[in-house]
Amino acid sequence: MSDAPVSYAPSGGVDDVLSYADTVAAYDPVLGLEVHVELGTKTKMFCGCPTEFGADPNTQVCPVCLGLPGALPVVNETGVESAIKIGLALNCEIATWCRFARKNYFYPDMPKNFQTSQYDEPIAFDGWLDVLLEDGSTYRVPIERAHMEEDTGKSTHVGGATGRIHGADYSLVDYNRAGIPLIEIVTKPMTGVGDRAPEIAKAYVGALRDLLRALGVSDVKMEQGSLRCDANVSLRAKVGDDPGSEAQQEVPLGTRTETKNVNSLRSVERAVRYEMTRHAAVLSAGQTIVQETRHWHEDTGVTTSGRVKSDAEDYRYFPEPDLVPIAPDREWVERLRSSLPEPPAQRRRRLQETWGFSDLEMRDVVNAGAVELIEATVAAGATPAGARKWWGGELARRANADGRDLGDMGVTPAAIAQLDGLVQSGRLNDSMARQVLDGVLAGEGMPLHVADARGLAVVQDEGALTEAVNTVLAANPDLVDKIRAGKVQAAGALIGQVMKATKGQADAAKVRQLIMDTVAPEQG
Repeated sequence: MSDAPVSYAPSGGVDDVLSYADTVAAYDPVLGLEVHVELGTKTKMFCGCPTEFGADPNTQVCPVCLGLPGALPVVNETGVESAIKIGLALNCEIATWCRFARKNYFYPDMPKNFQTSQYDEPIAFDGWLDVLLEDGSTYRVPIERAHMEEDTGKSTHVGGATGRIHGADYSLVDYNRAGIPLIEIVTKPMTGVGDRAPEIAKAYVGALRDLLRALGVSDVKMEQGSLRCDANVSLRAKVGDDPGSEAQQEVPLGTRTETKNVNSLRSVERAVRYEMTRHAAVLSAGQTIVQETRHWHEDTGVTTSGRVKSDAEDYRYFPEPDLVPIAPDREWVERLRSSLPEPPAQRRRRLQETWGFSDLEMRDVVNAGAVELIEATVAAGATPAGARKWWGGELARRANADGRDLGDMGVTPAAIAQLDGLVQSGRLNDSMARQVLDGVLAGEGMPLHVADARGLAVVQDEGALTEAVNTVLAANPDLVDKIRAGKVQAAGALIGQVMKATKGQADAAKVRQLIMDTVAPEQG
């Protein structure tokens, strides 16, 4: 590493950060991601309480999930089945025998004073997931384990400026979430990521979300906490320019921090980037990294200190005496393996070939989160190009501007298919179609109804259109002369005038054809 001084800048008075360029020039990042997935079972992991999201606080509880004396748990079979499916989809080994443990700690949101989890005997282990990056390359994420556990309750800290327990006047706890089945998926240390560490972190969580959605085991709604990511980041001295070199791998790992409960793909990328630059500033100043949990703040884009963690185990685990071990039958495992859906990456390749999209077009569709929406729209009768145009273009632009997910825009694949049909039939031109889309988004109904109500339709009367064209040509003899002289690009100005004269209700391609048929370039 160079001894040349590097400057770092303050980040809003919270912590100092190094520029990202200086960070990756001097240090090699190592990632570890822990993803918690709430399973979409109808009942909790160890009792019969419902799991519906959004119920009134403390209405979906019972003696088992509240940890009352004498209450005994029973394992949710669907939860175990979902865990096996996830493990298989992640190319993991499935344990022939495993058991639950008591993860002992005290916190108000854990009514039993222990969490039922798996410790050194997870149901799935030693897997991998290939992640597609924006440039078309792949990174193989090594999976250490996927284990079963239960979720905790949810605390609400009232008063104070941060919404955290520090400075709060009092706290409320909702135990509806306590006992909901969780699968925790833990990666091995991800090395060789270099300056692409934030991109790889985002791509992995996105690929994992797609996989879990395809399996049908969770709704993976990050905004509701169905999928939560803890991002572990450390830096070590950089050796050479190849992050995957043997020399770089021999450098000892740095001290890590764990940023908790990051709840969007964009935030995963931002949190990893921020922690890298914060670590780099600390190390460049000759100080040491404190091993601790960190809290991500979406509004400011920074992390703040949470709980200090030692190198020793933070919790004590004991075998769960109230639950028998789980020994998945091999025939059952193989039946589940044969029932797995087409992997999302393979499915995307197949759809790309079917739709005729270029690599760049498909990449943009994937990045916009529009694959499933386009697939449903094509199934509803739209052309692939038309579906991509609306979902990957106009609607994606509006979703980004509004800070919303594409699927939450309030328009259905059936509506987009009908809109595309109106364009393909010649009823609407592009400008009209956008007006119709505005009406659909405003809740005025399906595209056909909106078009009828607003009186939007391309002028089909060729006589009226020819008259409008002739009027414009007569008023612009200079442009007519330019076209006759071979400067056909001058037709664009004439088309614009005709469209204005027809209040945008003409077919631009038809207008162009009429102009060129009337004003043929001179042959020379």
